[in-house]
Amino acid sequence: MDVLIASLCAFATSFFAVLFIIPFVLWLVALIDILKNEFTGSNKLIWLLAVTFFPLIGPILYYFIGTKQKIASHGP
Repeated sequence: MDVLIASLCAFATSFFAVLFIIPFVLWLVALIDILKNEFTGSNKLIWLLAVTFFPLIGPILYYFIGTKQKIASHGP
């Protein structure tokens, strides 16, 4: 019985991490990256709105599409 309870606790912890912690970290990293970089036109505002209002799919789209829209910095 103790093994079953331990297994359920391990599963619940993994399930929590996958559903809440990992998406939150992706969202937070995307938000910080958007705020730290410059974009062409109004793309910065568009990505901020996309990541804010669509917290699950917004960061994923940003990593595949938005990172290519950043302006390259030539400074240190």
